[in-house]
Amino acid sequence: MHEYQVRVYYEDTDAGGIVYYANYLKFTERARTEWLRSVGYEQDVLLEQNIAFVVKWVEMHNYAPARFNDVLSIATQVVELKGASMLLKQEITNAQGVALVTSNVRIACVDLASMKARRLPKTLLGDITRVI
Repeated sequence: MHEYQVRVYYEDTDAGGIVYYANYLKFTERARTEWLRSVGYEQDVLLEQNIAFVVKWVEMHNYAPARFNDVLSIATQVVELKGASMLLKQEITNAQGVALVTSNVRIACVDLASMKARRLPKTLLGDITRVI
């Protein structure tokens, strides 16, 4: 499991000072990028190889609000790894460890030129398998 922290800025909140729901998706996207980096892969390098990741679907549940200036932890865990996609579970908690948001995200690997599904590179697949 990979952990990433983010601080809630004023721009992340609505008029009531709580995080606007769509911003949780941005936070989880950042956490997935940092998770991939921790496995040893930079997305710009993958893009140069015509490899990209797209969100196929996302399911998000909100349990409690985050507020301006909170420090949040986002845990990312691979639940399922297939040849051309992976399912990730992510949980956002506050500094007190209270679960605020959970999400399940299906990420598909695509060929950037054709935007069609492609298998994950064997080296990437092997490196992900080693850390799950």
